[in-house]
Amino acid sequence: MAGKFVISSGFTAIVSRKTSVINKRLPLCNRDVFAMTANNPFQRYDETDDAQFYVQPRFVNHIDEQAIRATTDLYHDYLPTGGNILDLMSSWVSHLPANIHYGRVAGLGMNETELRTNPKLTDYIVQNLNQNPELPYPDNTFDGGMVTVSVQYLTNPVAVYCELARVLRPGAPFLTVFSNRMFPTKAVAIWQNLDDRGHQQLVRSYYEQTGLFGQIDILDRSPRGWSDPLYAVVGRVKKLTA
Repeated sequence: MAGKFVISSGFTAIVSRKTSVINKRLPLCNRDVFAMTANNPFQRYDETDDAQFYVQPRFVNHIDEQAIRATTDLYHDYLPTGGNILDLMSSWVSHLPANIHYGRVAGLGMNETELRTNPKLTDYIVQNLNQNPELPYPDNTFDGGMVTVSVQYLTNPVAVYCELARVLRPGAPFLTVFSNRMFPTKAVAIWQNLDDRGHQQLVRSYYEQTGLFGQIDILDRSPRGWSDPLYAVVGRVKKLTA
């Protein structure tokens, strides 16, 4: 039986109860399919192939310098030194702290030129998560991970977060960092119709709907003064109990 998924008074979606086992160590994962009673909240103005949109590399920062420093501080605080890190929806820069060594930084993104240029990545894969949300990594691969100012482009986010729970080790943190900037033609409709607080609750719901993350925290790391706002949702993969 379908249930309701409410983000705000203006968006009530019907959630199917479809589940699938993603590996033996995890409980059933809710790979929810959202369908609005009128419109799909994950539709976009531009539904053409994302590969066309990202074919040209963009060597620009999508948040300002103060927000970048706040992002780097977040990664310093949460991602384990020496660990294997997943940089999801990566690009030419990862905003990881320069003074910390990681055992591996695997990037998954849309533009090979950007990924190849990123000095922090030890390896990378080009993949469109909106066409294929299954991550090309074995179970229990990563000690932490992040997605930086890109979550607003996911059209099937819960399926992606289910996969994150599979490839992250139990207890590993995953950080979703976002601001108020976006490519409006590619950001999903629900994102564009919510304010900053709504974005925080929406992203938190991605973790919650999987049933696989605990210790889910919403952080406001917006720098003081004139700067882009900066928010993060951090969730840790649940540890199995006997």
